[in-house]
Amino acid sequence: MDVQTPHGPARVHLHAVDAAGGALVLGHGAGGGVTAPDLVAAAKVAGEEGLTVALVEQPYRVAGRKAPAPAAQLDAAWRTVVAHLAEGDLAGLPLVTGGRSAGARVACRTAADVGAAAVLCLAFPVHPPGRPEKSRLEELDAVTVPVLVVQGDRDPFGMPPDHAGRTVTRVRGDHSLRADRAALSDAVRAWLRDLPALRRAGRS
Repeated sequence: MDVQTPHGPARVHLHAVDAAGGALVLGHGAGGGVTAPDLVAAAKVAGEEGLTVALVEQPYRVAGRKAPAPAAQLDAAWRTVVAHLAEGDLAGLPLVTGGRSAGARVACRTAADVGAAAVLCLAFPVHPPGRPEKSRLEELDAVTVPVLVVQGDRDPFGMPPDHAGRTVTRVRGDHSLRADRAALSDAVRAWLRDLPALRRAGRS
């Protein structure tokens, strides 16, 4: 479905399950789309664990552009899409938001605004390659709900440290998270099963 935002239409690929115990809303990386292998793997696990999944394409990608929009536009479009889903197809479900790389940054920056119960970060870009002084850790540290970061052990964008409320799982590979999708899936599954918000929604 297309959702109108202040910066053009976003596109939502909705994968519903019966009697969902929650929902996972995921965004893509800066130059990629919702078919990235790590997003597909996380979405598959979430569906198997009884969550409805929404994969969100930002307006710039829907319009056919590869260069990402400014952060403020990404965040505004994301807030609009999540609010639309929360009032419609995902009404009443606890929301886990997240994404890969730039999409993970968007989810962290907007977690409080959209009422996320938890945030899933795949390949969070801690800093630009070779530029550790340009840290984005404050975006991760600002999230007050449970966070899972799945990070390749050779990711040139850095490795986030452990932090209160944050689980960092290191897997074999680089920023693409293609090398060990089984480890990624296992990490996401274990974390989802342990989330209090989803247990309160009737999950075991």
